[in-house]
Amino acid sequence: MAGTYEVVRTRTVDAPSAVIHGLIADLHEWVRWSPWEDLDPDLRRTYSGPDRGEGAVYEWSGNRKAGQGRMEITGDDPLEVVVAVTFLKPFKSSSTATFRLTPAGPGTEVTWTMVGPMTLATRVLSVVGGMDKMIGPDFDKGLDRLKVTAEGA
Repeated sequence: MAGTYEVVRTRTVDAPSAVIHGLIADLHEWVRWSPWEDLDPDLRRTYSGPDRGEGAVYEWSGNRKAGQGRMEITGDDPLEVVVAVTFLKPFKSSSTATFRLTPAGPGTEVTWTMVGPMTLATRVLSVVGGMDKMIGPDFDKGLDRLKVTAEGA
């Protein structure tokens, strides 16, 4: 049985959900906070579809660390953004990332969840401690950057 993996991280950000939503639902803004942006200084990016929200597409191609893939926003409302993520290199995989924004006092609790099938490639890669240990630190880094970016807006 293939099964699935799930990685979840949460941060409280001292910014309104509308500010955070704008940084997530506009894929052009990801260069400001994504944990993977510094993997390849020569990363090639292309955008298609609407500028933001459902149907917006971001494709990238970079060095071995950055790999190649595609993200498409498949769901967008003020408190949740859903992104279909497809990696082509260094291995093929598909997953769904969901960003939930929950009002928390004057700020917002941001929960980033990624769920995907345990393919042969993800099983091999997760031997060192599971997908949570592989991807979780990236989510922590991304949420920390999102917090700094949103709070500085």
